[in-house]
Amino acid sequence: MKDPNAPKPKRADGQITGLAGELFVAAELLKRGIQTSITFGNAKAIDLLAHNPETGRNFTIQVKAIRKKNVFPIAHGKIHPAHVYVFVVLNLPGEAVQYFIVPGSTLANEPERFTHWFLDPKFPGFNWRVLQEQGFENAWHLFAEP
Repeated sequence: MKDPNAPKPKRADGQITGLAGELFVAAELLKRGIQTSITFGNAKAIDLLAHNPETGRNFTIQVKAIRKKNVFPIAHGKIHPAHVYVFVVLNLPGEAVQYFIVPGSTLANEPERFTHWFLDPKFPGFNWRVLQEQGFENAWHLFAEP
C-alpha cells in the first residue's frame, strides 16, 4: 500500500519540455541547412518558422514534445493542415532524442491512421508508437521536397 504521506514525484515542467523540443528540432533543421527561427511564443500556434534555401519552400512548424515514451496529447480539431508537426520524445539524458515528422494535411485528412484516441473529446492524442509504425520517424526529407 502506498504511503499517503510520501512525497509525490516531481512532475516535469511542460514549458521546459516544450522549449527543449523546439530547440532540438531547430538544431536538427539548421544542421540540415534549413534556415530556422524560433518564435518563443510570439506567433500563436507556430513554434518554428523555416526556409529551405535550395527549394525556396517555407514551413510553419508545430512541435509537440514529451519527456518519455508515452502519449502525445493533441486534438484533431486543432490541427492546421498547412503546418508540419514534429513530435519529439526527449528520452533520458544520454539517450538519443527521437523525432517524428508529420505533414499537418496527413493529420487533418487521415485521422484514422492515428487511432481512435486522436478523436477522443476527453483526452485526445496518440501513442508515439503509432508514429513509428506509420513510418514518420526521422522523416526529415519532408523539408527537402520541392
